[in-house]
Amino acid sequence: MGFLDLFTTPQFITIGLIFIWTGFVRTGIGFGGAALGLPLLLLVDDKPLVYLPIIGTHLLFFTFLTLSSRRHNINWSVVIKVMAIIIIPKIAGLVGLFNFPTQWLVIAVFCITLFYGFTWLTNYQIKSQSKAVDFFLLVLGGYVSGTSLIGAPLIVAVVSKYVSRIQLRETLFVLWIVLVSLKMSAFIIYDVELQWQFSLALLPLVAIGHFAGLKAHDYLVKTDSTTFHRFLGAALIVVSIGGLFKYIMAVNL
Repeated sequence: MGFLDLFTTPQFITIGLIFIWTGFVRTGIGFGGAALGLPLLLLVDDKPLVYLPIIGTHLLFFTFLTLSSRRHNINWSVVIKVMAIIIIPKIAGLVGLFNFPTQWLVIAVFCITLFYGFTWLTNYQIKSQSKAVDFFLLVLGGYVSGTSLIGAPLIVAVVSKYVSRIQLRETLFVLWIVLVSLKMSAFIIYDVELQWQFSLALLPLVAIGHFAGLKAHDYLVKTDSTTFHRFLGAALIVVSIGGLFKYIMAVNL
């Protein structure tokens, strides 16, 4: 089925605005394009296997674009150590993505996003004081990333301990490229439609968010971003509660 047959015109407009937002967030804070965009997209229509290839395509394009002039900020030692831990749970998560019922995946996305929202709103930092907890967070983040691409905050909680604030975004981008490449490969293996036309049509809109995010990142690196994260947290809570309520009511009907 072509992407023109998937949505109505108002849905296309709404999706376009959401992808501007995903481009802004991904480049502005280094992660969150999926975590802050997928719940909104699922409110439009609960088609995770339609949205995830598009999000993945855009992530690969714009992270490569950003890294082209910022390779000096990558901490390769951290990238290698983190990937060694998360690669197996990532693959396990991919298996779950193609075997769990869509309803489970949608509810899981909203519940995980609700948790992230509360942590950001209350300024609670997911962190650990031991390597054992670091390992657990990376394993869990890798698995969640495999099922839905929203495991980034768990992975960031560990990576941010070992790299400087200046290096964080670019180091994360390398991790996202590897993880998303695995997911896109799985989509091809499982014959999931990659929605290339839809991805290309949305590319200029994501670019608007991307270039705005570049400006925002330069500002946030130099200032306290607590207020910004609290705003994101409040928005995530509202969206997640609304999405769960809408989905539960639809199922009951």
